[in-house]
Amino acid sequence: MEQITLLNTIKGSRFEGFFPQAWDLKKLDWCCSRPPEEVYKREKWWHKDFQPVCGDTLEDFNTLMGHEIAFQVKLAKDEGRQCILILSAGPMGMYRWAAEFLRRWNVDCQHLHGFNMDEWSDAQGNTLPPSNPGAFRNAMEKHLYGPLGALTAPEKQRHFATREELPTYPERIGELRAKGAKFVLIYGIGWCFHIAFWEPHFAEDYKDMQEWLKATHRMAAKLHPLTIIQNSITSFKSRMGLVPARANTIGPGIFMQADVTIGGVDGYLPGRDMNYQGQALWITLKYGPDMWLPSSVMPQLPGKLFFVKPLAGPLEPEVN
Repeated sequence: MEQITLLNTIKGSRFEGFFPQAWDLKKLDWCCSRPPEEVYKREKWWHKDFQPVCGDTLEDFNTLMGHEIAFQVKLAKDEGRQCILILSAGPMGMYRWAAEFLRRWNVDCQHLHGFNMDEWSDAQGNTLPPSNPGAFRNAMEKHLYGPLGALTAPEKQRHFATREELPTYPERIGELRAKGAKFVLIYGIGWCFHIAFWEPHFAEDYKDMQEWLKATHRMAAKLHPLTIIQNSITSFKSRMGLVPARANTIGPGIFMQADVTIGGVDGYLPGRDMNYQGQALWITLKYGPDMWLPSSVMPQLPGKLFFVKPLAGPLEPEVN
């Protein structure tokens, strides 16, 4: 008997037309059907210095990713270079360890220039106040800049994706790079495979990948419903009504310029053996570069993509 799945029941359902128009659902599902050991199988489009890195547990993941962040900041310092650090507010657990390692190594972060990659907004691009517990600025001050104490980056070198600041990112980053700064990108991956809040449906507005790659940012970007649902779970204690439907975000014209990338997917709840980001991992690694799947372009850059071991699968049904 044929399996009953989304692929053969979507026609005529409420899901028909829900996903971005160019998504190949059959190919997406094929990527997720690969055996766990193939997560490390190198693909022809991967950068020679890109690699997936496994953490057996969430604690291992946070430590490994935090160490990599701290190592790249320290390396730039040792090389006598300024460090551009694009900061993701998800995942978050690695920042505790990044701050811990930098403190233990006594790395003075006067050379660090932090750029938050995105922020919730209204329809005009106005963002949440820094004191709001849901604001990404609040999260970064609390989990990275604050814990660094006397070693932290100067306030004037902490940049946030506000209506006023985000449009200045390309010029600020360009000036730093012209002076030899190292460009390090930290990123997570969304349910709809976004990087920052650069959503898959934005591809509708570009004629091809070349044009898409030039886009540096968007103000008051319209988020995909999957992004709203994901964030209601990860950041808003299930209260969907609190999640903004728009955000300011950097685009591929910024994140694809990085010298080093540090990615992370940690969507696993061990208490219930519940896996909610395995698909994001597999599509990123195996689909191939496609502007309709923003995370699929990341393996083309040097760096590491950290993941929690169960996300490699096998991705098979199990009622929780």
